[in-house]
Amino acid sequence: MVTIKDIARVAGVSHTTVSRALNGNPLIKKDTRDRIAKIAEELNYVPNYSAKSLVTKKSYTIGLFFSSIEQGTTASFLVDVIKGINHVLDENYNLSVNGIDSIHNLDTIVPQRFDGILVMSQSDADNDFIYHVKRCGIPMVVVNRQLEDYNIMNVTANDRDGVKEAMSYAISQGHTRCAIIEGKVGFKSSIERKQGFMDGLIHHQIPLNPAYFVSGDYSMESGKVAMQQLLSLPTPPTLVFCSNDDMAIGAMKACYGKGISVPQQISIIGFDDIMFAPYCNPALTTIRKPIIDISELGTKKLIELMSDSRTIPTQLFVKTSLRIRETVAQL
Repeated sequence: MVTIKDIARVAGVSHTTVSRALNGNPLIKKDTRDRIAKIAEELNYVPNYSAKSLVTKKSYTIGLFFSSIEQGTTASFLVDVIKGINHVLDENYNLSVNGIDSIHNLDTIVPQRFDGILVMSQSDADNDFIYHVKRCGIPMVVVNRQLEDYNIMNVTANDRDGVKEAMSYAISQGHTRCAIIEGKVGFKSSIERKQGFMDGLIHHQIPLNPAYFVSGDYSMESGKVAMQQLLSLPTPPTLVFCSNDDMAIGAMKACYGKGISVPQQISIIGFDDIMFAPYCNPALTTIRKPIIDISELGTKKLIELMSDSRTIPTQLFVKTSLRIRETVAQL
């Protein structure tokens, strides 16, 4: 394995100079830095992060923690989160992905293991983990769920307002028999989206029908089962809001299975605007929650905290937007 001493021998400089040059130290002249970088590339030099960690007291690891990976975290959601992080995160860092519900001992979460932690929080049940990280002094940003504690850096979107806007659009198209397939029980996003649904109906003085509130868990299968339940009602809804796009796709599958056309016989609105939403047949009308943007901004804020512990925590909101496509008919 090539070491910095090998590079120093070829370059005719000290290994300290090589180390500083490879780390971008401005005390080393640019010509020298460029020459050393070229030699390192020609020798196929790979940094030894274990040794580097011993010197710098850093782990070069960022922890990404979801409430749960097994339940409620869809593949599309996971991809968008990691995509947003990778837009910002330096290639020198490793990203460790975990579910909070799989941690058996919080004492394993220590500064020696993580230089910073990004919590993709979906539930109030994450609070024990969040406050453990805070007590440990590990730089942390909580994204996706709005916190009441303003002393923690927080980046999220206002799901409630986004759903209310979508329901106002649906009602403007003549829909008054509106149903909801709810998200996973206990998740803050499920509560916020349900509240936005009710806000929209109440604002337009449309009665809330208990039969039109059915449970889901953010999976496609739960969307399919819930839609089958709604279609079996004596008076089915004309529009169904699904609390995420995966359930909306499952709901569309249930409609096709019953020979019911979307949107001619029933309209559907989703939430998230996953990559498949525009390619459904018909293309899914949905609320775009910019998970990539939220993850990207959260990572930028985490890097700020890691660089300067005096950074003041703030709460930042990223706006949702309605994507009108082909699954809502005008009555």
